[in-house]
Amino acid sequence: MKKYIFLLFFFSCSLFIGYAYGFDIKGLQPVAPYGVFSTFSADSLPKGKYALGVGVEKSRQPDFFRYVFQYAHGINNRIEFITTVPYVYRWENVKSGAEDIALGVKHRFVDETKYAPSVAYMVNASIPSGKEVFSTDGRAGAGIILSKRVGPVSGHANIFYEKVGSAKLEDETSFAAGFDFSAAHNFKMLAEIYGRKSHYSDSIDVLEGRFGYRFMTTDYLYTTIGIGTDFKNRSPEYRLMLSITAVLPVEKRSIRKVYEEK
Repeated sequence: MKKYIFLLFFFSCSLFIGYAYGFDIKGLQPVAPYGVFSTFSADSLPKGKYALGVGVEKSRQPDFFRYVFQYAHGINNRIEFITTVPYVYRWENVKSGAEDIALGVKHRFVDETKYAPSVAYMVNASIPSGKEVFSTDGRAGAGIILSKRVGPVSGHANIFYEKVGSAKLEDETSFAAGFDFSAAHNFKMLAEIYGRKSHYSDSIDVLEGRFGYRFMTTDYLYTTIGIGTDFKNRSPEYRLMLSITAVLPVEKRSIRKVYEEK
């Protein structure tokens, strides 16, 4: 446990080291533990459960901090509502500001079997609420999510298409494949490849690998740390990520007492 605390402290300190270059829009993000970094899982929060998350991201080349606030709610055991509110701080010479608020509904319509993955679809939209330089004037889209568990490894694959609100910008297509390996009951290793044709390009301009860890700090609290690097344009050169998520309400465990007769 002391080792994990030291790693978390070291990572937190490293968030304040960096340099400068361009910008990307965050959009809707999965809420831990039902996803990797940007790769969604077909699994979702049980009915009546909700999750609150907060994260910070430091990118180098381009240089900026991004704070991410998340909320998710299990409408039933198959349908989940998700929202993401990103806020950009200190990007080049541009003043800080919010990105568009992203909303989405995920519905798992096929459950996992011995040989087949679970399948879900998601519809999402962004409210044109962000600062102009950090906004696409809203967007709407949909995607397919597949998940499969083999032993201690869970794999997930996503593909999304989004039509942006501004006529000056291109529509977006993104894909992601992620894995989480249960190294211990309260510890997972994460890996992800994420690609995107963004709103300012006609071809794939982001191909990023991300690696990290997720700790189950308590029965309801998840801490995720990671690092990502772009394989295509080296923009961003790297990004560091830290997030903490609470899944509520906390389940009360019943304690059974056994008495021996003398």
